[in-house]
Amino acid sequence: MDPTFMESVWWVFKELFKKDLVYQGYKVMPFSTACGTPLSNFEAGLNYKDVRDPAVVVSFPVVGMDGVKFVAWTTTPWTLPSNIALCVHPTMEYIQILDKKANKRYILAKNRLPQLFPIMNNKKKWKPATMADELFTIEQTFVGSDLVGKRYTPIFDYFVNDENASEYFRILSDTYVTDDAGTGIVHQAPAFGEDDYRVCLAHGVIQKGKDLPCPVDSNGNFTDIVPEVKGLHVKKADETLIGLIKEKGRMVQKDNLDHSYPFCWRSDTPLIYKAVPSWFVKVEEIRDKIVENNKKTYWVPNQVKEGRFHSWLTDARDWAVSRNRFWGTPIPIWCSESMDEVVCIGSVDELAELSGVRVTDLHKDVVDEITIPSKKNPGTVLRRVDEVFDCWFESGSMPYAQKHYPFENKESFEDGFPADFIAEGLDQTRGWFYTLMVLSTALFDKPAFKNLIVNGLVLAGDGKKMSKRLKNYPDPNVVISKYGADALRMYLINSPVVRAESLKFQEPGVLGVVKEVFLPLYNAFRFFSQNMERLESNTGSKFVPSKEKVAGTTNPTDVWISAATQGLIKFVHEEMTAYRLYTVMPALVSFVTQLTNWYVRLNRDRLKGLEGGESESETGLQVMYDVLLDVTILMAPFTPFITEYFYQHLRKLQPSYADAANGGGSSNPVMPGKSDSVHFLRLPAYDESRLNADAVEAMEALQVIVENGRNVREKRNISLRTPVKCVTVILRNPSANVVEALNGPLKGYILSELNAWDLVIVPKEEEHEWVTLSLIPNFNILGRKLGKKMKDFKSYVTAMSHADAVACLENGGMDFEGLTISAKDELVSKLSFSKEGEQWESTSTPEGDVVVAVDCTQDEAILSAGRSRELINAIQQLRKAAGLDLGDAVEVFFEETEGITVVESAVSMNTNVFEAKFQGAIPVPKKFAPSWGVVLRSDTAEIGGSKVEVSICRPAVAGRSGLSDEVGYYLS
Repeated sequence: MDPTFMESVWWVFKELFKKDLVYQGYKVMPFSTACGTPLSNFEAGLNYKDVRDPAVVVSFPVVGMDGVKFVAWTTTPWTLPSNIALCVHPTMEYIQILDKKANKRYILAKNRLPQLFPIMNNKKKWKPATMADELFTIEQTFVGSDLVGKRYTPIFDYFVNDENASEYFRILSDTYVTDDAGTGIVHQAPAFGEDDYRVCLAHGVIQKGKDLPCPVDSNGNFTDIVPEVKGLHVKKADETLIGLIKEKGRMVQKDNLDHSYPFCWRSDTPLIYKAVPSWFVKVEEIRDKIVENNKKTYWVPNQVKEGRFHSWLTDARDWAVSRNRFWGTPIPIWCSESMDEVVCIGSVDELAELSGVRVTDLHKDVVDEITIPSKKNPGTVLRRVDEVFDCWFESGSMPYAQKHYPFENKESFEDGFPADFIAEGLDQTRGWFYTLMVLSTALFDKPAFKNLIVNGLVLAGDGKKMSKRLKNYPDPNVVISKYGADALRMYLINSPVVRAESLKFQEPGVLGVVKEVFLPLYNAFRFFSQNMERLESNTGSKFVPSKEKVAGTTNPTDVWISAATQGLIKFVHEEMTAYRLYTVMPALVSFVTQLTNWYVRLNRDRLKGLEGGESESETGLQVMYDVLLDVTILMAPFTPFITEYFYQHLRKLQPSYADAANGGGSSNPVMPGKSDSVHFLRLPAYDESRLNADAVEAMEALQVIVENGRNVREKRNISLRTPVKCVTVILRNPSANVVEALNGPLKGYILSELNAWDLVIVPKEEEHEWVTLSLIPNFNILGRKLGKKMKDFKSYVTAMSHADAVACLENGGMDFEGLTISAKDELVSKLSFSKEGEQWESTSTPEGDVVVAVDCTQDEAILSAGRSRELINAIQQLRKAAGLDLGDAVEVFFEETEGITVVESAVSMNTNVFEAKFQGAIPVPKKFAPSWGVVLRSDTAEIGGSKVEVSICRPAVAGRSGLSDEVGYYLS
């Protein structure tokens, strides 16, 4: 570890020491007697084994209740010499019984009688009506709290003369006591149990910083405090101690228990829990300040701050910051053997001043050699305590230690503290988040951060923790190699993890990002690039991005996509300011869908120059460039690599690109084109003048109509290549803007997308001819309000006519048996199609506010138009297979089975369609093809239910029939 970091950690501890927030006490930890060292809880869980241990029930005579004894159960008889208290549950029911067979009186939990009388566990043999009286008599009943304070006589008297013995050997209470095993009374040996230590400390049986009754050394052997087993390991002393207990007449019951027990993962020996001397920070003393400072922070999601973290803080206990390790920052305390002289060091300079030794390394092997002359006892020296800091103390010191504060960077630290933002996993609620808050409060009475994003945990696909041992997750390097780092990043960002929830990692989800986001976005970018190059080739002019042309377009889809882009930019700024990452990514993904699935598709022919000429093509390409550049910059923080690729191509079109020469691309001011990387640019600011809620609303209506229109086609199994006569749409309370747009500039797009000949938006006054409005109760809200009246109300409201339902909504609700029912949130309305006629097929949105009906009549004109679309598709597939460019002209010939003229008839009825699609070229029967024509590609397609051979040929010179082969060869 860096010495400057360690020195700042020393400074932090010295500041706490000066504020009297440090003391030495005990912490009960898993302890390896073979290694002579405590282990972490994680290490203690590494090596469990099934073992058999003695399980005994022992008695403790109650002082002042002659002949009555408390009984307690334990699987660690070796802890009984250290017993100094008993614990009951404050609200549990306890009884005093007479054991008729033993003729002894015991107090235990009522539900734990089977511990003393095992036959009670055998439901078949146990007959309580007759057998209970034979075994015992219940003489008294108590609540646990009634027993608190009663004293008892201990089994052993090794600690009866302790300094604090007046507080020993009494009944305590705590809710950790259960009645699922034992007797409901737990013996307390605070040196060997975490709960024992906590409970005894809370009841004043032991004191912070004072020695504990502990007759066991660091090797797990009894000391001379218990002479009968001196030098014996605790696990080997059980039988001797059990014999002593029997001799004293305290053994009530002896058995064996088979259970899972922790072993040391290094030595493979049984662990014990043992109180280890530790240095503590007085968190309880500043707990209220910590809670107040937490209120000054902003968390995403907020429920972690207000729930889990707040609960942890309000119950925070003193923090044991020392560990018996070698690696780590040494605790900077030098003391005498008797601890009557203690010095805390806060810097290298202070250590040099007091010891005369200047060091450049603060690790244990160096500083342990340094002594400090005693001021109290001249001629003696102070030595450093053995412990090092818990790593969480070091991580909590990070804000100061990373800058070597206060020894360096004092001004920059103070300008940047508290930190603007941190992020870590949900598991750090009791870890890093906590230690940061404790130390910053203790030092400065401030939180260490202003904003915090809590991440959830990424689990394996089976919901278990990812494990190297189980190999239950794919290799991250392989995932990145297959799909790219951007795909993995977006998959994680667009998941529950960013709102502190767990994610079951699924590799197909990463592939889904590539297929559903990156490939469509790349295809849109490539489509733009190809048509921009085509435009430059056809016009002879360089494409230069123009904000003025973008702002001046009147095309409704241009206005919409520009407004949606500016709305997205505004949304991202707002949500990122609020640190709500979980709302940003879905919005970006949704926008990519809007751009690729809607804008590009609706404008494909226009952008290719096939609709409206090159002027319209350039306008559309200007809009598309503007959108692609904004989205590239906007997505750069989330997908840094693919956006850099897009930017490096898009920047070359900017006039400022020339300024990037000679190092200008890395200099100020940053701007698209000039700047060498997209990551040099700031997020674009939104242009309020281009926001257009009307255009966005109208396009949303178009998309609903198109998607539901396609659903209708699927219900009747009508291919999109076959036109339909009419699409009728009923909208519930549409705005005038939406109706105007659908009947006006957006109408052609709907007709094209649905391959329909007509579109009708039904006026409100005519909707009753097409649909029925029905109402149903919102059961979730009305259930409590109406109670038993709900059934009658449901019958009443569902029987309403269309006119009555409309009136109810327009009035804002209704009255029912003296209760006012709100139409806004207590009723659910739904439109359903009611027009008669087999030609109609319909569907409605799940919300019931839009109905789309299609006239599915199929006549010869409809069928021939559908066949024409099928032929066009076959021709396009041949062009693609032949590798032709958009501007390459071809001649098209087809050949039907003899006697069938389905395709010929379809072409003759729809010549205008083919002229518009293929630059005036109309497919003709193969019999008209010149013999010298060169076939580029040929294939068989199914059109109108029959097989047709379709060929595309190089344009050929026309000539009369009967020409010689030589002339034909020359013409070809």
